[in-house]
Amino acid sequence: MSLAPYAVHMAPERGRRLHAEEESLTRSPWQRDRDRVVHSSGFRRLQYKTQVFINHEGDFFRTRLTHSLEVAQVARSMARYLRLDEDLTEAVALAHDLGHTPFGHAGEEALAAQMQPWGGFDHNTQALRQVTLLERRYLAFDGLNLTWETLEGLAKHNGPVRNPSARLREIDAQWSLDLGTYASAEAQVAALADDIAYHGHDLDDGVKSGLLSLDDLVDVPLVGEALRDARKLAADLPKDTPHIKQRIRHEMVRRVIHALTTDVLVCTRKRLADLAPQSVEEIRAASEPVVAFSPEMAEANKSIRKFLFAKLYRHWRVNRMTYKAKHVTSELFTILVESPKLLPDGWREPALAGDEAGLRRTVADYVASMTDRYAMEEHRRLTDLSIAG
Repeated sequence: MSLAPYAVHMAPERGRRLHAEEESLTRSPWQRDRDRVVHSSGFRRLQYKTQVFINHEGDFFRTRLTHSLEVAQVARSMARYLRLDEDLTEAVALAHDLGHTPFGHAGEEALAAQMQPWGGFDHNTQALRQVTLLERRYLAFDGLNLTWETLEGLAKHNGPVRNPSARLREIDAQWSLDLGTYASAEAQVAALADDIAYHGHDLDDGVKSGLLSLDDLVDVPLVGEALRDARKLAADLPKDTPHIKQRIRHEMVRRVIHALTTDVLVCTRKRLADLAPQSVEEIRAASEPVVAFSPEMAEANKSIRKFLFAKLYRHWRVNRMTYKAKHVTSELFTILVESPKLLPDGWREPALAGDEAGLRRTVADYVASMTDRYAMEEHRRLTDLSIAG
């Protein structure tokens, strides 16, 4: 399939700006980026990092890894339909959560509070730190030496960054990521696929966990309609069909994802037709994103998010885990800043060599790198005398 003129093409790509490498004879630059992300230590750790439910709460709930795979699957199919570069889209989708802390947003909020006077902390900027600095896999350079296009997608997949943090400004000083413009359509697709995937799987996991019931969803825009359609289909099945409630749940989630994805593609095709861009630079310079929901679906999407926030993310059982997760994260950070000699090899040396800001940033990098399980174990090792250090 030939790429659209507004897609990112290989010929004018800006490439690996800091460390030149010979290009592969068998893979495009963005296939190599995708593969480097998949083989990175940060990507593997996503297997044991929280999406909504902390890792030990159940084997069948989504983690950051399964979420990233679902985002990549949705994004790739959308990119194909829009004649975008699928490999670049997939690379951004797979890498977008590499900066997440243990315990999901609870861990991030705790680290952000601790780092507020010291340059702050957010998972998007941390993902860029992970791929440009913290991965240590190559002899010639730190990081993964990803292409400019993939880094641009990580920095701007949610839109132009008008007020970048000090940390993001440092990264931009090296890479010149044009933070004030939109990212490529490929990165915009990855961002919308993120929305679509997490709404689908959080509804699924919420019902599976028992924190939500199917009846709770009846009045939620789009979701309620998908549920009614699924129940109508189920009514025609034999009464002894096994796992009927589970099948209804899956059918509902599939319909929600299909409706959201179809709406994005229809609306985006219309926006592309109106703008008629002849290059990716025209996508970047546009006054609004080209990849978007219709106004009606954007409103429904907002309602789903509002429902999930009130009924799932702030459920009292989730609140309890959130409270404990924040406490563990904050206490880990405080202990290690006060006693950096407790840090393991590879982290202790740079922590002790730097100034106060450098010490705190190193500890934040270390804590952010942890999985849920490792953070709990490390907290016990540092606070429980009955456990060997």
